[in-house]
Amino acid sequence: MGGWGAGGLRALVRCQLLGLLALAVVAVGGLVIGALLLLPIGVGFRLLPPAAGALRGLSDRYRSWTARWTGTAISPPDPLAPYRSASERPRRRAAAVLGDEGFWHDLRWAWLEPWFGGLLVAVPLALVEYGAFGALVQPFIWRLIDDGNWYAFIPVRSTPTMLAALALGLAFIAAGVRLAPAVLGLHARWSRRLLSAARSTELARRVERLTDIRDESLDAQATELRRIERDLHDGAQARLVALGMTLDEATRLLDVDLDAARQLLLDVRETSARALQDLRDLVHGIQPPVLVDRGLGDAVRSLALDSFLDVHVEVRLPGRLPAAVESAAYFAISEALANAAKHSGAQEVRITLAHEDLAHEDLTHEDGARLRVTVTDDGRGGADLARGTGLRGVQRRLGTFDGSLALHSPLGGPTTVTLEIPCASSSPKTSSCSGTG
Repeated sequence: MGGWGAGGLRALVRCQLLGLLALAVVAVGGLVIGALLLLPIGVGFRLLPPAAGALRGLSDRYRSWTARWTGTAISPPDPLAPYRSASERPRRRAAAVLGDEGFWHDLRWAWLEPWFGGLLVAVPLALVEYGAFGALVQPFIWRLIDDGNWYAFIPVRSTPTMLAALALGLAFIAAGVRLAPAVLGLHARWSRRLLSAARSTELARRVERLTDIRDESLDAQATELRRIERDLHDGAQARLVALGMTLDEATRLLDVDLDAARQLLLDVRETSARALQDLRDLVHGIQPPVLVDRGLGDAVRSLALDSFLDVHVEVRLPGRLPAAVESAAYFAISEALANAAKHSGAQEVRITLAHEDLAHEDLTHEDGARLRVTVTDDGRGGADLARGTGLRGVQRRLGTFDGSLALHSPLGGPTTVTLEIPCASSSPKTSSCSGTG
């Protein structure tokens, strides 16, 4: 998000919205605290579940806005059971609320957000409002005050000092607009720290996700083995059987019809060449030799050279990555490039490979090291992950490594496929693994 122009103004409006919503957080948080205080006399058992529900709705609104405005995803806690089973007794529903770790996370956030988050988003707003006073009000009121007045550090008692106050007010406005996107980002990180699901919940979800991925991977592996067996049986194996039969026939004709035997031997040579090509294609589909020998960067450049599209490849890799990661990334890029060629009507594709080694707050990847690949085409857009089997297969394959695939394809384009695979790079082995291609 840009700091100037529409981006800065949009961020400023969002800061204002968050500042106003802080008042709602105070009100709902106070309602929850009141319900907790009334538990000893029994009234709180009826008040706590709906109050906790209102608090969860408000925190979910913050999570949604944070993701949409800054791209910072916040994993929500598990839904509270009382919201799904309103017929239960009030005491049981209240007990379920009190036993939910996500409820206490929301309550902690409701207590701290107005003080810290609200004050944070107020900074750019205060700069803009004070700047507006200096730029729009001071020029008209300074003469009405007998001994002048002060604006910041400027005593406004004459036309030159009024102009100086006007300039300072404009500078305050510009600083507030410029600061708003950064403040919005800081508020997003603050909200993520407070509103993310508990670590135990994250780990349980990850275990469940990895279990599903393992089952899908086993199914995919079995399917791949059947494909290889079928390709061998229908391709190279059938040609080799035919080659043996043709050689037997040629041997029988050597003493009878030399010309016919020579023709059969020529057929044998052609059949053996086709069988060899079948085997090469099969091996290439399992693991391309250029990927094994020279790494992901050169393998993707080879894909680009084979494509009829105008493909630009930028590689920023410090060295070789784990072989399984390189293989998964290679076939994912190959699928994305094939989709661009077949369905998008694109003329140009840009592929960027980068290894990021950034510390962040993701509970599942503390080291932050990951391979990030973006494939962008200038086609017509409108691609949908739910309607395509190829990219869904890529998504399952990346899931084996706890990776992710994101598709952004508005109508009219461009289409961007973003792949992320957690991994660490080894030391550089070839010079082709870094630089721009």
